[in-house]
Amino acid sequence: MDFDFSDDQEQLRDAVRKWVDKAYSFERRRSIETAGGFDRSAWNELAELGLCGLYVNEEDGGMGMGPVEGMVVMEELGRGIVLEPLVQALSCGALLSGYADEQTKAQWLPKLCSGEAVVVLAHQEHGKRYRLDASDCTVTATGGAYQISGSKSLVPAGDKADAFLIPAMAEGQLALFLVERQASGVQTRGYGTQDGGRAAELHLHHAPATLVSRQGLTALEHAVDIGIAALCAQAVGAMDKTLAMTAEYMNTRKQFGATLSSFQALRHRAADMKMQVELGRSMSYYASLKLNAPAPERRAAMARAKYQIGQSMRYVGQQAVQLHGGIGVTNEYMVSHYFKAMTQMEMCLGDSMYQLGEVSARMQDTAGVFA
Repeated sequence: MDFDFSDDQEQLRDAVRKWVDKAYSFERRRSIETAGGFDRSAWNELAELGLCGLYVNEEDGGMGMGPVEGMVVMEELGRGIVLEPLVQALSCGALLSGYADEQTKAQWLPKLCSGEAVVVLAHQEHGKRYRLDASDCTVTATGGAYQISGSKSLVPAGDKADAFLIPAMAEGQLALFLVERQASGVQTRGYGTQDGGRAAELHLHHAPATLVSRQGLTALEHAVDIGIAALCAQAVGAMDKTLAMTAEYMNTRKQFGATLSSFQALRHRAADMKMQVELGRSMSYYASLKLNAPAPERRAAMARAKYQIGQSMRYVGQQAVQLHGGIGVTNEYMVSHYFKAMTQMEMCLGDSMYQLGEVSARMQDTAGVFA
């Protein structure tokens, strides 16, 4: 299989990498974290690069690109552990493009692509863990209008978003709705997350909603799989940068009159880190290439990729902290922030143990990764 990137994809990678290196320094990230974990100006800069509409069709104001371009973008944003929830823009842009009616598309997609509107997926609930097929949110319909009641948890940038895509039970089955944050009956409580970003608890009481799709579970699984592929790519970028910082530290830090990189045992640990990064990269490629596969094949691929990358992130993060010593856990040093970011990525959209269960449940006649 040809894994070479096209010239357009390399140019996209270069543009995003330059933005991360020049405009999203560690100092700026620390200031965004201190200010609450979300910066609208940084979000607008991402939109100016066309990234918010990456998966939106050109006729709707987007770039009309595919999973490989998404992987390229998220890997570069992972190098800077960018706090702004672009994963949500990719998932929600694809959801609205693929499932919403023309009126809803015309109302929201141009604003999503331009960065004017932040639309996020609000699907997690207390007590449901990572289940997608169940929801305590209920919908009532009166005269063709819908109202939602219920609560959602850990909504990315929930108190800063302009709208939410919410799965809820309607007439006995899961459907997908759009709710504006400023609508009546909507309350949010924001808080910082472990990686320095932002999330919120969302409470709905007869909040007016727009129906996006009656095929709620199908749409939600698709959105989550897009998010998993994006997270996998983001994790590869974070691991790559963590390894680079660790190698630089080992080449400069001296112990007993010699650099750390001169000790064979430590070199072996760095080599093992590199092996885990490359294993994670191959599974990120696998996830992105399977995004357009039939749903059962796609779902199985995402579980495999997320499980392996979760294991790789844990190993790379722990070894980086160990090889740095005490400085590796200080808030003033970058490595600790990468470790926290990777730890949170491992928990998002299904942690490693959950994904291992998914892999097991989806095994049929064979157990091969590419079966």
